[in-house]
Amino acid sequence: MRQIAIYGKGGIGKSTTTQNLAAALAERGKKLMLIGCDPKADSTRLILGGLAKATVLDTMREKEEEDITIEDLMSVGFGGIRAVESGGPEPGVGCAGRGIVTAINMLENLGAYEEELDYVFYDVLGDVVCGGFAMPIREGKAQEIYIVCSGEMMSLYAANNICKGIRRYAASGKTKLGGLICNSRLVDNERALVQEFAAKLNTQLIYFLPRNNIVQRAECKRMTVIEYDPECGQACEYRALAEKIETNTTYSIPTPLQPEELEVLLEKYMNYEN
Repeated sequence: MRQIAIYGKGGIGKSTTTQNLAAALAERGKKLMLIGCDPKADSTRLILGGLAKATVLDTMREKEEEDITIEDLMSVGFGGIRAVESGGPEPGVGCAGRGIVTAINMLENLGAYEEELDYVFYDVLGDVVCGGFAMPIREGKAQEIYIVCSGEMMSLYAANNICKGIRRYAASGKTKLGGLICNSRLVDNERALVQEFAAKLNTQLIYFLPRNNIVQRAECKRMTVIEYDPECGQACEYRALAEKIETNTTYSIPTPLQPEELEVLLEKYMNYEN
């Protein structure tokens, strides 16, 4: 069983990419569990055709812990993917990161990881400042990490910061960075920029996803592109990404850039004439 954490800046398309990747792997006959580690609880929306029936924390607020079953926490969606949302505290109360810790521990206690799963994906909020959001890597739950980014300045800043967290925890465990997934925003020289950024981080650009508005159309229908239009070109892109993840054998401990280095790299590729 491969356990993979997907990180990235908020709004970069991390959850959409993760769900389409999971759907493409399910098409290949793989058995998956997708755990949403975002308090917004929308990491499994496209797999389930809508929001999850209840999050782990919601369920724990409503029922005694000893009465909770795995069926209370888990839904099954497209391709037989098992979907769970950790949820978060009530607004303004408590630490959202702690919900991830609680949810994963609960799933382990209920035997969710004992099924014959090929993959477990953790879709994690885009920062690792809070220890709770770092749990999938800090506790060694995920052996592989991929970062969704684009060629935009703040996306690369976030990816660089995430690599600082990965480096801290990878040194004491088995977790390694598998590469960057560029979710294109049509930035000038985007592919070349992210490729060089990846090289400086001591990792790879494992896949470049082109921009396509069919992704938004599928989201409006609460579907992955794989389900919405399985014959379209973007569905083939997600299948190609799935193939890259399946066959990847290149992992590393990243070497984050200093802020000044990142600024110089961005200036090198930005086309200020446009």
